[in-house]
Amino acid sequence: MEVKRFLESLASSRPTPGGGSASAFAGALSASLIAMVAGLSLKRDGDMKELMKKALRIQKRLYRAIEEDARSYEAVLKAFRLPRETDRQRLRRSKEIQKAYRKATVTPQLVCEQSLNLLEYARYLIQEGNPNARSDAGVAAFLADASLAGGLLNIGVNLAPMSDKAFVKKMRTLMQKWTQKRNLLMAGILKSFKKI
Repeated sequence: MEVKRFLESLASSRPTPGGGSASAFAGALSASLIAMVAGLSLKRDGDMKELMKKALRIQKRLYRAIEEDARSYEAVLKAFRLPRETDRQRLRRSKEIQKAYRKATVTPQLVCEQSLNLLEYARYLIQEGNPNARSDAGVAAFLADASLAGGLLNIGVNLAPMSDKAFVKKMRTLMQKWTQKRNLLMAGILKSFKKI
């Protein structure tokens, strides 16, 4: 999706794309900045070329996630529109809603996982990258953090109406693990910029 068209769609009164797509977009922006800073740091560190490649792979994946998230929420809306006049219809509708909510956690999970990778890359670049691009690496970190926060929020919202308690518990444990890792990474990143 072209950036201008995406922003226009996001600003419209339609329910999709929404916050999940915006989170994926923030992550893709972070990945782009990381690739740029790694490219500007090639002369300083031989590992930067590999870091640049990894960031570009994540950028492409998160760019695809923008539309994937919108489609998954459209599936939730579609399930809610199913008929519910008979017991059989109500049962089918309920099952489809649960299935759609579960599927709607898939893309935000990817966003969270990739955002944590981006936070690690940003931290490395802040410390080892081209010092003239430290602020770019910092912005990449903040975008990755926003992407992760959005992914966690979207997972939580989709878990709330779910009846599969085992799945909900598993996901909440995973979310807690991601949050702890995020807190450690962001503490290190913020410490790097305290003197500014």
